[in-house]
Amino acid sequence: MPVRILVVDDEPAFQGLLVDALTEKGYEVETADSAEKGIEKARAGDFDLALHDVKLPGMSGIEALPHLAEVAPTMDVIVMTGYATKGSGVEAMKRGAYDYFTKPFSIGEMDVVIRRALEKRKLQQELKTLKKNLRADSPLETIIGQSEPMMRVKERIERVAELDADVLVIGETGTGKELVSDTIHALSARMSGPFIKINCAAIPESLLESELFGHEKGAFTGATAVKKGKFEQAKGGSILLDEIGDMPIHLQPKLLRAVEQKQVERLGGIAPISFDVRIIAATNQELEERVREGAFRSDLYYRLNVATILLPPLRERLDDVPLLAEFFIRRANRRLGTDILGVAPDAMAKMMAYDWPGNVRQLANAVERAAIFCKGTHITRSEMDLAFSRAIQGEEEETASVILDGDMTLKQALQEYERKVIISALSRTSGVQTEAAELLGITPKNLWNKLQKHKLDPTEFLTR
Repeated sequence: MPVRILVVDDEPAFQGLLVDALTEKGYEVETADSAEKGIEKARAGDFDLALHDVKLPGMSGIEALPHLAEVAPTMDVIVMTGYATKGSGVEAMKRGAYDYFTKPFSIGEMDVVIRRALEKRKLQQELKTLKKNLRADSPLETIIGQSEPMMRVKERIERVAELDADVLVIGETGTGKELVSDTIHALSARMSGPFIKINCAAIPESLLESELFGHEKGAFTGATAVKKGKFEQAKGGSILLDEIGDMPIHLQPKLLRAVEQKQVERLGGIAPISFDVRIIAATNQELEERVREGAFRSDLYYRLNVATILLPPLRERLDDVPLLAEFFIRRANRRLGTDILGVAPDAMAKMMAYDWPGNVRQLANAVERAAIFCKGTHITRSEMDLAFSRAIQGEEEETASVILDGDMTLKQALQEYERKVIISALSRTSGVQTEAAELLGITPKNLWNKLQKHKLDPTEFLTR
């Protein structure tokens, strides 16, 4: 694409000379005989450079500079001035002009400056593209949202990630605490190290201590070999203690020691083992309330609550719903083989009016369900209504059907309820066990055990 140059000069002979010389060198040239006309042409056209005379009828070239910067911010301006007004060229430079020439001047001399200006413009464009690509590749870009609350969260994540302090991530269920934790690790100096995750609420209390701190051979029945705990496995990297609010009270002193001294002692061990790990804790609970209840140690809370990130619920950042919906539609297209382009205005109005108690996770589920029902290129209001009714009302009806069955014992009712909740999770995730486990807040291994207990085959739910 040829370089486009705008020549603004009111002397026809000089203007014609410049046009001929620049055209001969391969530039595409347009002209204007006043600053006002030059501004309008700059506004309408995509020029790389302007050669602008200072002394013009009406507005001067100096006065035109701020207007040109406003209508064509990427266009460089080279000012042309006569001997008597050389000071005007210097003043133009102070006001943002790239360079200036005093008349008369040689075309060869001007061509050198033009090339230099164009090279600078090219480098600036390359730098802008590079920065854009770097931002697009940044782990922060996986966190979708441009609302003011989410921009504050992103700024906080970027700042906290640079530090090597332990982090506490607080947010309601479904707000993306694990994604934020992933991002903190990916932006940190520990990004090349392991990132070990453990859900404190999903592991039986009797096994949690061994999972966290490891055990020696013979420490208990079944301990046939030495096992490293999660802290040791995360050496040189980070560890996520998810649902830290559910940490059993009797294990909290040992966790406090690990947090404070960066040391653990395996079950059955006699010597402390040092580790170099960044601790990221996450919870959907009010830890201060847990402290008042006596269910969480105050010293552990204060030790964890140093670098804190609070995630807003979706109802407080509804401006992000269209962006999130767009992302989940793209994901649904990949999973389901659909070709949905977006959400119809009436369906989007419903989404924007809803308070999303299940937060982003609930929105993702609703969009994917609506995508399954979608018959056209855009999700309609009726398809969104159907997704909502299946996702919300259906679960309430299933729960009621268990409660109202008076022939069951309490144990049988609880087992049946668990079975139906697991079926619901498998239906939502099209039989993908890792996603179903995440939805249920348990480990994939725990889910597998429950599938065996209830004699459920996850392949029956595969739709992708």
